[in-house]
Amino acid sequence: MATRWGICTTGKISSDFGRAVQLLPRADHEIVGVAARKIEDAEKFIETLSLKSAKAYGSYKAMAEDSNVEVVYIGSIHTYHCELTKLFLNHGKHVLCEKPSAINSKQLDEMLTLAKEKKLFFMEGLWSRFFPAYVEMRKQIRAGAIGDVRYTSTQFGFPLDGVPRMAKKSMGGGSLLDLGIYPLHCTSFVFEGEKPERIVASAVMTDDDVDQTTLTTIHYSGGRTAQTACNMNVTLPNRAIICGTKGIIELKELFWCPTQVTINGETKHFELESEGFNFHNSAGLKYEAQAVRESLLKGELENSVASHAESRLLMSSLDQIRKQTGVVYAVDLE
Repeated sequence: MATRWGICTTGKISSDFGRAVQLLPRADHEIVGVAARKIEDAEKFIETLSLKSAKAYGSYKAMAEDSNVEVVYIGSIHTYHCELTKLFLNHGKHVLCEKPSAINSKQLDEMLTLAKEKKLFFMEGLWSRFFPAYVEMRKQIRAGAIGDVRYTSTQFGFPLDGVPRMAKKSMGGGSLLDLGIYPLHCTSFVFEGEKPERIVASAVMTDDDVDQTTLTTIHYSGGRTAQTACNMNVTLPNRAIICGTKGIIELKELFWCPTQVTINGETKHFELESEGFNFHNSAGLKYEAQAVRESLLKGELENSVASHAESRLLMSSLDQIRKQTGVVYAVDLE
């Protein structure tokens, strides 16, 4: 039986997710519902993606109440993730929520506690981890191809000044939550979810007191370190370098959605569809959709590659960094 998907919100990332799901076998995945605040937006979304069997909803609650929807992909901005996740969990839906999964650890704890109480699957959309290049990277690290990992460097930056939500504190703005989550979760992926001993962060702030750029040094046990950078004003190298005692692994460009990985100078390539998407390599969203299905078929309430513990660790790191740099949102004061 196919996994029956509902898509919550109709923005660009939701459109890309919908198109990515359509690349998977119809016998395994079916989009049965699309919800927006206005039913016209949901209907247009369905028409654009030719989702002939999908139902349009003019509210999120309406889709939550439909028993035909099995699992919901939430593609809203992160200020609504907690509210929407709880809505769908309370109506018996499994949830795949875009990253970052929440604004702070308090919100995330509410979400994960509810998922556990309801015995429902929840996963933060750490989609990069399901790309074949990431799978190969982890395989080679575990096999000792570069020896013991001692240092990593990861940067993510684009000029996003024209994107209103990036600048507005009321919308969870700043480079860290939107961009910085990627270098952090890549780093944590390499270090197998190990809790850092210490995090040291600094930032350049905007006039609205959100971070324009954030630089972070992460200290792990045994003198191992990692550095991450995110910036919403300029294009950074956008690559990840993993340095071990015997060699180097590189995700040379688009590290968050790579179609190649270089291990000690040898590059492995992975083909990926490219037509019809809004963002770089969004066809790769199919990998996390398939991972959700596999977990559901096993009766799992979380996926080991993007586990609840990993989401808690990442959110704790984001909280620590924001505390050091002085980025405070209204929900932090509640």
